Amino acid sequence: MSVQLLPKPLRKGLFRTFLLLTFFAATKPLHAQNQGAPKETSGFTAKLVNIESAVNEPFRFSASLHNGTATQQVYELKSELPIGWQISYRVDGSQVTSVNLASGQTREIAIEITASGNAAVRKYIIPIKAVSSSLTLPLQLEAVVKGSYGASLSTPSGRLSEELTAGSHKDIELELHNTGTLPLSSLSISSQLPTGWEATFSPSQIERLDGGKKVSIKATLKVPDKTIAGDYSATFTLGGNNTNAQAAFRIFVKTSVLSGWIGILIIALAISVVYVLIRKYGRR
Repeated sequence: MSVQLLPKPLRKGLFRTFLLLTFFAATKPLHAQNQGAPKETSGFTAKLVNIESAVNEPFRFSASLHNGTATQQVYELKSELPIGWQISYRVDGSQVTSVNLASGQTREIAIEITASGNAAVRKYIIPIKAVSSSLTLPLQLEAVVKGSYGASLSTPSGRLSEELTAGSHKDIELELHNTGTLPLSSLSISSQLPTGWEATFSPSQIERLDGGKKVSIKATLKVPDKTIAGDYSATFTLGGNNTNAQAAFRIFVKTSVLSGWIGILIIALAISVVYVLIRKYGRR
C-alpha cells in the first residue's frame, strides 16, 4: 500500500518514528564507543629524552609521573647506569628515591645524571623505571657525551714563586692550557693581590681557545713603595664559559739597596745623637 494513501496524521507519525529510529541508530555506535574507551592510564614521560652535554657537566631531564589507577601508589625510581655514572631524582627541590601518588595525581620529577670522568664521546641509553606494587612504568633517556671542558693556568716551567723589590714591577709569563677536547670561549684573567698592589695582563681577554691548545699571557705585577719585606700571596684567576682555573703565587718582597742604606744611616744617626746626649748630660 502506498504511503500516500495513508491518512495525513498517520503519515506524520510514521515520519517522526523514522526520524527517531534514524537518530538512535546513529548515536548508538558512538555511545558504545564511549562506553568501551579505556580509562585514564598511568605514565612516566619526559619533555626531552635526548640531551647533549660535556662529560664534566650534568645531564638534566624534566619528567612527569602520573598515577592513573584507582588507588594510591608508591613508585620506586630505579635506573641502569654505565659504570661510574650517577643519578639523582628531585621532587619540589628535595632529593627522593620514590614518589607517593594519589589516584589521578601527577608529579614533576627533576632527573640529574652525571657521567664518569672517562666517558667516551657517544650516545648512552639510560633506562629508568617507576615501579609500584602493581605497575612498572618505563622511561628511556639518551645522554649524548660531546666532549669535555677543562683548563689549567700556570707558568711554562711550573714555578709559582717570584722575588720582587719594594717599589718595582716584574713581568710574569703565564701559560693557559685548554686541557679538554671542546673549545673555550670568552676567557678573562683577574687577580687577587695584597692591598695597594697592581696587576695587568696582556692579552686580558681571549675569545676562543681550542681543545688541547695553549696560549701565553704576560702578567705585569707592581709592588708599591714602602712595602714591608716578607712573603706575600698573589692569585691569578681564569674565568670564562664552562671553565675556571687558578694560579697561586708566592711573592717574596725585599727592600731596595737604597732603602737599606738609608735605614743604616738613620740608625747610625740615632746612635750618634744618643751618644752626644750621653756625653753632654751624663757628666751632670
